[in-house]
Amino acid sequence: MEEIVRRVAQEVYSYLKRVPVTVTVSNRHIHLSKKDREILFGDKPLTVKKYLGQPGQFAAEEVVKIIGPKGQFDCVRVVGPERSKTQVELSIADCYHLGIEPVVRDSGKHEGTPGVLVIGPKGFVKLEDGVIVAQRHIHMTPADAQRYGVKDMQLVRIRFDSGVRRGILGDVLIRVHEQFALECHLDIEEANALGIKNNDIVYMELGGI
Repeated sequence: MEEIVRRVAQEVYSYLKRVPVTVTVSNRHIHLSKKDREILFGDKPLTVKKYLGQPGQFAAEEVVKIIGPKGQFDCVRVVGPERSKTQVELSIADCYHLGIEPVVRDSGKHEGTPGVLVIGPKGFVKLEDGVIVAQRHIHMTPADAQRYGVKDMQLVRIRFDSGVRRGILGDVLIRVHEQFALECHLDIEEANALGIKNNDIVYMELGGI
């Protein structure tokens, strides 16, 4: 009986401490290092197509072809600015299409991840690793983290209350940095599972896991 009461109390506490967060839905894309960008596109810098929700980040006009053991994608969007190491972000279904093992990781954690062949108009790059299924996450500033009582790399859960496929997603990673804006990133499969669209609101529940 005490355990039931404790769980109910935790659920009530979680509900009362819900934090609204805007969602951005992420489709397959690639982040390039300076070296790889020069191999694929030459000396020309990336061209901004559209600025994204995170400060300084943008979808570029440039696209690449990605080839795996069993399939390929012809127009994978480059996302800037350049990074220290190239990273490809796919959905689980994308990985199956290419014939590679899907590995869910936080951004930048490439150890044990698969690679692919990346082809641009000027050349190609054979990645030995760096292909990830990005772990769902929430970006926020240190001030946000202090306000909401969370910390970097903490796991929370989010609840979507709208539409006909509402539900809860757990294991949502908190990412804290001075240059971040408050925003939840889901891949297209996660969003479609709950009928979530760009700019929809989910609720971060601080008592969840």
